[in-house]
Amino acid sequence: QVQLVESGGGLVQPGGSLRLSCAASGVIFSINAMGWYRQAPGKERELVAIITRSGNTNYANSVKGRFTISRDDAKNAVYLQMNSLKPEDTAVYYCHDVSLGYWGQGTQVTVSS
Repeated sequence: QVQLVESGGGLVQPGGSLRLSCAASGVIFSINAMGWYRQAPGKERELVAIITRSGNTNYANSVKGRFTISRDDAKNAVYLQMNSLKPEDTAVYYCHDVSLGYWGQGTQVTVSS
């Protein structure tokens, strides 16, 4: 059974940082492209960042230069380092196995003073 479990969300002030983690189990993690998506209230789920199995990355324009996606195949984990956070980054963030289509349950990120 495939499971993706996110952690690391929370409340942070504008300009602050958070690091999200996604732990995968039940899947051959190292061969899959992985992604982070987010969904704000009343909005559609949108792509934040993707990392391929070879380590190539792609980011939404709104987070370029502020967010960094990375992976550790030995730990079956993917990370999202979020810096210079803005109130508009507030959303539920989801880990996604792009290759197989699995989703995590999401972790809430709230950016507010």
